[in-house]
Amino acid sequence: MSDAERFDPFSGTRVHIVASRQNRPNIPTDGCPFCVGGLEAPDEYRVKSFVNRWPALQNGICEVVLYSPKHDSSFASLEPNEIKDVVDLWAERTTHLALQKDIEYVLVFENCGAQVGATIQHPHGQIYAFDHVPARQHRILSANWRPELDAGARAIITTENFVVYSQFAAIHPVSLVVAPRVRVGTVAALTDGQRVEFAEVLSRTFRALQNLFDSPPPYMMWITQVAENKNYSEPWMHMEIVSPWRATNVQRYIAAAEVSTEEYFNPVDPDDVAARMRRLVS
Repeated sequence: MSDAERFDPFSGTRVHIVASRQNRPNIPTDGCPFCVGGLEAPDEYRVKSFVNRWPALQNGICEVVLYSPKHDSSFASLEPNEIKDVVDLWAERTTHLALQKDIEYVLVFENCGAQVGATIQHPHGQIYAFDHVPARQHRILSANWRPELDAGARAIITTENFVVYSQFAAIHPVSLVVAPRVRVGTVAALTDGQRVEFAEVLSRTFRALQNLFDSPPPYMMWITQVAENKNYSEPWMHMEIVSPWRATNVQRYIAAAEVSTEEYFNPVDPDDVAARMRRLVS
């Protein structure tokens, strides 16, 4: 069996052995598959989702989300109304996938940049629909996570409905949180007006992040979300954006002491990141 889900009974770690993904192409050789006319986008589109040809989950659903037909664009360059289209697609796919048989958790995420594993430059993210709630998300949701509505020196953006701040216990050099100020369980539960504001806040945040260093940094982004149910009575949807860069083209590696102990040594002060971001926010 080349692909299997395994569980370590001592550490409690769940591992997906996905040997079949060794066969996927790392870099397209015959044009971008996400551009209009490409393998995955034969027709024109504004935003688009489709099933991943190389799924990482044995028991679940993996999708790709295309943010724009413009190959060289990014969240930092998209207009707020274009980001709103992405938010609406996230909401639609979250609702649809959550209703599928045996699906317990829907993860929206993005890896941007070769240093964090992205193999195609075209602006895109992914969605994994799990048949269980992953361990980290379970801990956060069970603890009734709440945003810091007054993050003090770590605050970056505050609007009528959203806050952006640098995380207090930041694992990565750049560790940002974007969250609604009033509890909402999922992206799909945001009103249309809140989605408009969310898109505007994301535009400002990603533009500031792009200019934080001398060149655009790689980053990872994910959304923690779940509809209210018997296990999680007060879920609070939020986005995390992290970058491994501690300086331009200088990556912080999570190495042996951290991997082995799950205790982390971050060389960058979250307050300093927030101060730099505030100066760049427009």
